[in-house]
Amino acid sequence: MPLISVVDDDIWVRDSLDSLIRSVGMEVNVFASAEEFLKSAHACEADCLVLDVRLPGMSGIELHRHLSAGRCKKPAIFITAHGSDEGARSEAASDWTVAYLIKPFSEDELLGAVHAALRWQPSS
Repeated sequence: MPLISVVDDDIWVRDSLDSLIRSVGMEVNVFASAEEFLKSAHACEADCLVLDVRLPGMSGIELHRHLSAGRCKKPAIFITAHGSDEGARSEAASDWTVAYLIKPFSEDELLGAVHAALRWQPSS
């Protein structure tokens, strides 16, 4: 069963994504910060990451770079409420970035991105 890790500081987003992803038969771990995620036993176990771009402390983009610099390359879906931040969008772009979704996004958009991430073959 695929394991999806969600990192978002908004409890409503975490709870909503947890319920949505579980409803389609996948396992989910949710975390309020990048630091909490890194301290967990599940940091490299996820098949896909759903990362909020702006987090207190380490950002979702910084978290993904940190993981990718090590031996923990995982496909990522970035989510943000700051759709006009083109700088963040370009910073998030990588061979392991599957999607960049602007909140509020639909359930279908998120699940489509998760399914794409589970089939992801990076170009490098």
